[in-house]
Amino acid sequence: MSKITGPPTLMRKLRGARTMMSTNSEPLSIDHVTLAVIDLAEMQGFYRDVVGLTVIGASSTEVVLGVDGRALIVLQHRPNARRWRPHEAGLYHTAVLLPSRRALGAFLKHAEAVGQAFSGAADHGVSEAVYFSDPEGNGVEVYADRPASEWLVKGTEIALYNDPLDFDAIKASAIEPWAGAPSGTTIGHVHLQVGDIDAAEAFWTTGLGMALTNAGPDVRFLSTGGYHHHVAVNTWHSAGAARADQPRSGLAELVLSADGPTFADLSARHPGGAIIDPWGLAIRLEPRLTARRAA
Repeated sequence: MSKITGPPTLMRKLRGARTMMSTNSEPLSIDHVTLAVIDLAEMQGFYRDVVGLTVIGASSTEVVLGVDGRALIVLQHRPNARRWRPHEAGLYHTAVLLPSRRALGAFLKHAEAVGQAFSGAADHGVSEAVYFSDPEGNGVEVYADRPASEWLVKGTEIALYNDPLDFDAIKASAIEPWAGAPSGTTIGHVHLQVGDIDAAEAFWTTGLGMALTNAGPDVRFLSTGGYHHHVAVNTWHSAGAARADQPRSGLAELVLSADGPTFADLSARHPGGAIIDPWGLAIRLEPRLTARRAA
C-alpha cells in the first residue's frame, strides 16, 4: 500500500525536550460513544468485522460493542433519522486506541484482507494512525501511541504533525494475526466538528476542566493528565454550523469517565452529570469505577 498523507497538516512546532507524560491515570477520559444509526445490522457488522469489537449486548434497538466486556461503541437504532451531513457540527472521528504498534500492524494486514480502504494515514509523532469511515459516514481512526517518552513536549504543548505513515514497517512489527481488537483497546479520543473554534475551546476548558495541548487557527487539542488529546475540535468543514436539529444519525452521546475528585468537582458544576455542548451534543459523566461496565 502506498503512503498517504493524513488530514489537514498541522504546523510542526516543537523540537525540544523529550518528557515522559502519563497516559494511564488521566483524571478525565473517554469511556464510550453512542451512535444513532439507520441500519443497525450493517453497522453492527462493520464495527464487529472490520474494527474488531466484540458484541457484548444486543437487542432489536441497540447493540453494545467493546473489548474485555467494556462498552466502547453503542449503536442505537433510529431508522427514521435524517442522515448527518458532513458540513454540520458533530463527529469528525472516533479514535480506537490499540495497545501496541504490533496490534496496529495486525490491524493493517486485516484491513487489507477485508478490503477496507483508508481515507488517510499519518505519523503524528505521538502516534501512528489510519482513517476511514463506517457505512453511514462516521469517521473512524485506528491508532497506536508511541511511548510518551518519545513525544516532543515544551511546557504544556505537545507536538502533533502529519508525516507519511510507514505501512511496511508497521505491518512488519505484527507478531500474531488479527483476531479482533485485543485486550486493552480503548477509545483514545474523540474528534468533533464544531461551529466556532473559540467557543468550543472555552466549553472544554472552562466547562470541563481540560487543558489545551496544541492549537491551530481552526483546530484545538485538549486533555487531562498529560495525554496528547482526549478531545479535538475543528472547523475544517463546519465553520458557522448551527445547533443540531434532531433526530439525525451520527454521534448521539459522548460518555466521559472521571476519577473520584474530578467526578465530584464536575458533578457539582453540572448537577446530574448530563451536559450539552453549544451544538447540541449530549455529554454524560460517569465515575470511573462504574464507567467501565457495559452500557
